[in-house]
Amino acid sequence: MGSSSSSYAPKTIYLEVDGKVQRVIFSRHCSPCDIKELLCSSSNIARNTAILLIDSEGALISIDPTMPANTPNNLYKVMPHSTNQGGEKEDMFQNVLSQVAEQFSRAFRINELKTEVTNRLAMLEKRVELEGLKVVEIEKCKNDLKKLRDEMTSRGGVRVTCNCKYNFSDDGKKLSPRRDVPSYPKYTLSQETIEALKKPTFDVWHWEHNEMLSCLEYMYHDLGLVKEFNMNPITLKRWLLAIQENYRDNPFHNFRHCFCVSQMMYGMIHLCNLQERLTMTDMCILMTAAVCHDLDHPGYNNTYQINARTELAVRYNDISPLENHHCAVAFQILSMPECNIFANVEPDSFKQLRQAIITLILATDMARHGEILDSFKQKVDNFDFTNEEHVKCLKMVLIKCCDISNEVRPTEVAEPWVDCLLEEYFMQSDREKSEGLPVAPFMDRDKVTKPTAQIGFIKFVLIPMFETVMKLFPQIEEIMVQPLRDSRDHYEELKQIDDAMSEAQKKKTESMSLGGKKK
Repeated sequence: MGSSSSSYAPKTIYLEVDGKVQRVIFSRHCSPCDIKELLCSSSNIARNTAILLIDSEGALISIDPTMPANTPNNLYKVMPHSTNQGGEKEDMFQNVLSQVAEQFSRAFRINELKTEVTNRLAMLEKRVELEGLKVVEIEKCKNDLKKLRDEMTSRGGVRVTCNCKYNFSDDGKKLSPRRDVPSYPKYTLSQETIEALKKPTFDVWHWEHNEMLSCLEYMYHDLGLVKEFNMNPITLKRWLLAIQENYRDNPFHNFRHCFCVSQMMYGMIHLCNLQERLTMTDMCILMTAAVCHDLDHPGYNNTYQINARTELAVRYNDISPLENHHCAVAFQILSMPECNIFANVEPDSFKQLRQAIITLILATDMARHGEILDSFKQKVDNFDFTNEEHVKCLKMVLIKCCDISNEVRPTEVAEPWVDCLLEEYFMQSDREKSEGLPVAPFMDRDKVTKPTAQIGFIKFVLIPMFETVMKLFPQIEEIMVQPLRDSRDHYEELKQIDDAMSEAQKKKTESMSLGGKKK
């Protein structure tokens, strides 16, 4: 997807691994080291192992992006390549490593500490499950968990968290950034980066956290929001630090996803010339809602929260529990004077900002997708930028577009996000199975593949929504809608290959079975 340029076209090779066909796809821009690691991983060989790539006739193949592609009928094989000297060095290294690990473990009593933590957490979780929603017991468990965290902190600064049953922090301990502005490096963005930030093709994988913070800071200055709302630039830095530290290290719903959505919003503002159509307040609402939209996401979706009857589901009466929580954390951060970027905004104006930001974050609940898109479809043919309801509906659709816009980006930027999302889905479905909760088929590792996960979502969710927005902003067709169509075609081709390979394997199995019966 993305650009139709051949520079984005990935290369596919086929390996024989344990008698099965393993397909490996990599970008033509990958380094030989990256490709070797990918081949090791695909062949169940330890990383950093010296390997050889051999074709079906025993000839050696060079491992680099220019290697010749093959077919499932002409498989390559990955073989470990080592010398006796290398083996001796590796044995020596392993012995030294084992001795260090043993001494470290003995010195810090790691095994005893891990056992104690595991036992105490298991005991507390069991108590919560047995007592259900009794307020007294829940409060008692919260206090015990707090004491345990304090003990762990005093023993070595380890932070204990439970991703599945969120403990809502009333004391704001986590909300304030752990590091202050002087240790926040200042980056000078190049003109090339500044221009790239305005485009959906921006590669979000090349940036570390401080660089992403600097990019977000630049966006607020560039859009005139700092000047318009009289924001203290130091407070803006502190607010962004607090935002970053209140995104968890989930596979998908993490700070990089926050940056991804915010950068896409910034790009759409420029691409659709929204600064000429909407007010500065609208710009501020769109950007701030994008930055805050998944704050403290626990990695388990609303369906899990409701079925597992977590504290968040109980707190918000099963109504968009995660989105309500994201809003609550956002305004808890803003309630701290050192992080309040709206400190110089009049109370009535702040009330307007707050309500509008809440409306947009709540709109990201996919359970409301049909309702919001239908409302926008009714307005788009006669859209009126002076009508508050029309503009409100547009802003809801814009944040929805940005939230699920990964497939608008080039393939090499978009495809890793699919892996991240599936990893998070599988974590949830595994937990649901262990807890006896319903499992959605699209999250079940035994039923879903990358193509099946993406095709329906692109065809029935992404393309219809972006094509509706295209009626209002025709300029997005080439740079946003067409890449979605290309992505749909890409995954449909992958599905055809997967289906063909499955069918071939099935016929082979049937043939072997029939041959066995004849004997």
